[in-house]
Amino acid sequence: MILSFVFLQFIIKIVMITRLAIMASGNGTNAQRIMEYFSLKSPTRIELLLCNNPEAFVLERAKNLKVPAILFDRKEFYETRHILDVMSLQGIDWIILAGFLWLIPLHILSFYPNRIINIHPALLPKYGGKGMYGMKVHESVIRNKEKESGITIHYVNEVYDEGQIILQEKCPVISGDTPETLAERVHELEYLWYPKVIEKVIGGRQGKDF
Repeated sequence: MILSFVFLQFIIKIVMITRLAIMASGNGTNAQRIMEYFSLKSPTRIELLLCNNPEAFVLERAKNLKVPAILFDRKEFYETRHILDVMSLQGIDWIILAGFLWLIPLHILSFYPNRIINIHPALLPKYGGKGMYGMKVHESVIRNKEKESGITIHYVNEVYDEGQIILQEKCPVISGDTPETLAERVHELEYLWYPKVIEKVIGGRQGKDF
């Protein structure tokens, strides 16, 4: 009887686990912080890193944190269902984009409606869209003499950076800022907010609860 109860508890824990896949293309600092954050959160687990760049340092970060990684190319991503099938077999519940530079194909969007989250290093709708990523964003913010910048965490749809906004946080643009110094300030916001917002959203809470 006691053994049956323990086994039942074990099965319940397995069923209740929320499984995340991270998609990333580059260095992977945000991806690493998400992996580290959820390594301490038992109901949530990072099951996979999905990467489209064999030279990306995020692969090394995933290896160090014992997160399995899968590489894929453009044809595989857009012309087959392989990546979707892999995620389905792994029981992935949510997809988290962390510096992933490709548009998500419709067959993945339709399978994960409002379950794909991205972070953008500016205050959307400004400085978003195709080609606006990384240092290009910060260069544009400074060039246009903006007084503030920040981050936007949003759901992903079929258009770059146009999904419903979940949360925005701001930081000042200081006189004498370079793209690099502004990037450091924005990174601090990313590291602070992105893992916490992911946790709240997958737990069913919205922005007012953050």
